[in-house]
Amino acid sequence: MANGGPVEHGFPHLETVRAAITALYKRLPYDTVQMFSASVAPAGVAFCDTDDLYLGAQRVAREIVGHFRLPDARLIVGFREMTHAANVELTAGPEYFVELNDRFRTHRGDIGAALAHEVAHVYLHRIDLAFPTTAENEILTDTVTAYLGAGWLRLDAFREDGVSSQKLGYLTPEEFGYVLAKRALLFHEDPSAWFTSPQAYTAYAKGMARARRDEQQPPLTAAGWAGRRRYAHDRRKATEGRDTSAPRSPSGRRQTSGPRDASVPQNGTVGPPAPPYSFDPDSAGHLRVSFPCPTCRQRIRVPVRGRVRVRCGLCRTVLECDT
Repeated sequence: MANGGPVEHGFPHLETVRAAITALYKRLPYDTVQMFSASVAPAGVAFCDTDDLYLGAQRVAREIVGHFRLPDARLIVGFREMTHAANVELTAGPEYFVELNDRFRTHRGDIGAALAHEVAHVYLHRIDLAFPTTAENEILTDTVTAYLGAGWLRLDAFREDGVSSQKLGYLTPEEFGYVLAKRALLFHEDPSAWFTSPQAYTAYAKGMARARRDEQQPPLTAAGWAGRRRYAHDRRKATEGRDTSAPRSPSGRRQTSGPRDASVPQNGTVGPPAPPYSFDPDSAGHLRVSFPCPTCRQRIRVPVRGRVRVRCGLCRTVLECDT
């Protein structure tokens, strides 16, 4: 919890966030993900200053537990002085003890944001989904919180001005915006209508811009002119490289993923980022291109043969491509 200190911005954890989205789709059936098409309602987590602190916290906890479809889970909420925003004791259940930072005694409107992350911890514990390290696991939890409809609370708790700041979570505000945007593009839901923090709008807009870029990468037909031109160049180089002199990988396949200097020019200067796609031949020697699905980030591999409609086998998104 950043409280008065500097808030990190940008997308430093983007690859881990994307890996978290893919891991969620691999763990949950398609129909289960679709059950979270509606976010936590603002009215369900509203907390007035006149509400009893403990009864109100238990009410909000029940609302979020219900949103995550954990009917047999019961959260016992308490408060104490601590560095982090909150902490949950993960046991076999059905009771889970959650401690909230004493700060929330006077910042009751953010209690829902704190509890959303802790309930997501319980949810991930129940479905047995975790990343190897603590830092990665916390990013996974924040990502799942946002993608399954409770993360708008986390972004709305972000406030920053010239003299003070507050942020909950391990993602940057822009990364929260990115995950919320990915969800919005999937379920056609606009969470910005619920924001009370002006800074949340800005972060969400930046996240949406990055999320839309995922849908505008070649070989998707929505790619821009510059991307299509580079793709054609890389495809031509890959095609020209399919000869007996092409270097082979340890598996025996010829390496035809594009120009060697696509991202690191030989003069040592920093070049353009590496493209998200790569080329390689299949077992029959026909050229294929692999690229990440813009929805779930699972890599898709299809033949290079022009216009084609592709269906992602993981999230079932139908994509229009020009390979």
